[in-house]
Amino acid sequence: MAYSIDIYDKSGKVVSKFALDEALFADSLVNKDLIHEYYLLQTSNARKNLAKVKGRGEVQWSGRKLYKQKGTGGARPGDKNSPLRRWGGVTFGPRGDQNYTKTMNKKSRKLALNSIITLKAKASELLGLKDFTLGAPKTKDAQEILKNIWIATKKVLFVVAKKDENIFKSFRNLPKVKYLYADYLNPADLMWYHTVLFLESALSTLNKK
Repeated sequence: MAYSIDIYDKSGKVVSKFALDEALFADSLVNKDLIHEYYLLQTSNARKNLAKVKGRGEVQWSGRKLYKQKGTGGARPGDKNSPLRRWGGVTFGPRGDQNYTKTMNKKSRKLALNSIITLKAKASELLGLKDFTLGAPKTKDAQEILKNIWIATKKVLFVVAKKDENIFKSFRNLPKVKYLYADYLNPADLMWYHTVLFLESALSTLNKK
């Protein structure tokens, strides 16, 4: 099945359609395993390695043996640094040196992104917006545009080809809208936002092989 994206003008009228390349965006090419792999890669590579515990040699307690070796009827504990005692060092805990980095080849990443876009197109969650300019930054104008195309209450990923300062400043204050360059499309953002709104100039990047 061939998919296309409706392109609206600022007043909310459909003025044209953008056809997705069937060689790149087709139901038969959707690979959910690659989508999952790419998502894990993105989240793993963004993970900050903060977890770290102190071992026996790093906790600062007295090295004195707590009580004599024999005659107490109990075990034979060493000093207070022992992992067997409260506040002692931790055995086999995280050391802060784990490497969570994952890799994935470019062809697989591209196929995964295309698969997500195909699923979004199938669910009618892709929209286009004819290129426009704003004389000055104004959030009210941005809100009006979204209202005209019936997505003002939805979480919107607004994809552009290049930065326009007035458009950027107009949309950045909208709480449910994220401004993103077309070259930085990623699985987490595509799946998180209900609707993906492309400026017409950014749509051309989709059919690139």
